[in-house]
Amino acid sequence: MPETRVNHPIFARFYARLSQAMEHRGLAERRQKLLAGLSGQVIEVGAGNGLNFAHYPPAVTRVLAVEPEPRLRRLARTAAGAAPVPVEVVDGLADRLPAEDATFDGAVASLVLCSLPNPDSALREMYRVLGPRGRLCFLEHVRAESAGMVRVQRLLDATVWPLLAGGCHTGRDSVAAIERAGFTVDRLERFMFPRVRTPASFFVLGTASRAPAVAG
Repeated sequence: MPETRVNHPIFARFYARLSQAMEHRGLAERRQKLLAGLSGQVIEVGAGNGLNFAHYPPAVTRVLAVEPEPRLRRLARTAAGAAPVPVEVVDGLADRLPAEDATFDGAVASLVLCSLPNPDSALREMYRVLGPRGRLCFLEHVRAESAGMVRVQRLLDATVWPLLAGGCHTGRDSVAAIERAGFTVDRLERFMFPRVRTPASFFVLGTASRAPAVAG
């Protein structure tokens, strides 16, 4: 399969270093919480350098990890070799996932929705490849809750930030995008990471189900 045309060499090197620092500052524990309870076959969209792999629970029988950036994909393949569950790392784009309909029990989006050209299309793809009882686990930095910081995020996103950060946007409302794709958000936790207030410090962690909520 030919490689996709996603190429951010400078950002990939920077992110590989930054992400390790973030792990030691507490993000590793968030990843573990993100993946807890998953089982069966899982697709991870935008696997980056594979830092989630070490945290998959033993009930997961297979992970298909999709990563289009070649340098990050090479790092992810190294990480897959030490994972506690079988992980296959492949090239691919989030809005054209290399998977059949309804083939996965879980999908993982971790620090990826901020950088996708079309997050709505990618989330519809995740919805497509999940089975009827499948669930989406997400960990993302998102739009701030204060109007002043939102203005700062919009300014950054309209100017230099995406160019410097591999297409990343600081102020996307990823929870609303998840719901637009047809998911029902079951659990949502908002937190700041790191605790220093910056435009990229506003995070959400949660799960969403493919099946509609049942009135009770």
